[in-house]
Amino acid sequence: MDATYYTSLLRLFLLLGGVAFVLFTLFFFYKRRRIQKLASLPFPKEYEAILQRVPLYQKLSTQERERIHHSIMIFINTKNFIGVEMELRNEIKIIVAFHACLLLLHLDISECYENLANILIYPNTVIANHVSNNGGIYTKGEFLLEGQSSSDTVVLSWSDAKKDAYHLHNNNVIIHEFAHELDFLDGVADGTPPLPYSKYHEWAQVLSHEFNKLQKVRLKNRDWGKYKLIGEYAATNEAEFFAVVSERYFENPEGLKKHFRELYDELEDFYKAHQHTNTRS
Repeated sequence: MDATYYTSLLRLFLLLGGVAFVLFTLFFFYKRRRIQKLASLPFPKEYEAILQRVPLYQKLSTQERERIHHSIMIFINTKNFIGVEMELRNEIKIIVAFHACLLLLHLDISECYENLANILIYPNTVIANHVSNNGGIYTKGEFLLEGQSSSDTVVLSWSDAKKDAYHLHNNNVIIHEFAHELDFLDGVADGTPPLPYSKYHEWAQVLSHEFNKLQKVRLKNRDWGKYKLIGEYAATNEAEFFAVVSERYFENPEGLKKHFRELYDELEDFYKAHQHTNTRS
């Protein structure tokens, strides 16, 4: 083969690369323009009336409410809500969207959960099958599922989500599942969401310390003390620990701050990172 062949091949690769670059650039600007357009849509009074009944919405400042309104409009118009044996009313979409966007309220993220495609809503708690392996002996059982998440799908039980959304207590299944989605943003659910490089060491030190102490308390199963606030399920793994303490941060910040000050400070710094950056500058 002569030099002409290789020159032609190189030109072809350059042409294809150029076409791909142009298409990617056009898609990027189209997507950004669409997000901006969705964010600028007026927030319906019906939606705000729904949110007025939500305790966590009532805690927000006027500026925070305006910001989350934009995020909600983006969220409900870019995610595929699927009702399983139930009709999806606006109330359901708005309640889910609000709590999902609440986690990102002060984070510098243009689109809410970019990799998330589907949200499956069941009317009641789901009975799911589980297979466990203990020394080569497999057992099958059933367990109640209030919610579940993967990188592109969130499953929620509306009966549980509704109960949590309208009454402040320690638990909130929507926040829990979307904390998992937030954890997934860096490609792996390991209890560490995307952080500035300078923050990783401190985050890992504080959360690993409390996670390890919780596991020791669970193994002894005697004096739970302040760890009752976090609960046994958080000791499952680091990802569940992050999701559970995120629930406590939003639902019971006073209790978390009182008993786990360093843990609270890490979550405060993370979830209000954008606000803190503005304050420092």
